[in-house]
Amino acid sequence: MEFGLIGLLILIADIYAIIQVVGSGSSTLSKIIWVLAILILPVIGFIAWLVAGPRSSTARI
Repeated sequence: MEFGLIGLLILIADIYAIIQVVGSGSSTLSKIIWVLAILILPVIGFIAWLVAGPRSSTARI
């Protein structure tokens, strides 16, 4: 049961990251690379996106 819950949390985090990447103001090539990184390496790709990924086009306060 624990592995299923952890997998579900990782899936939700990855979907959130992909939505944020697609909505960012980055170039198309950059978006494709980030999405592929998140899909191929779900945990490492998500952590890398949190640290260095493109930000959404909305202003943050």
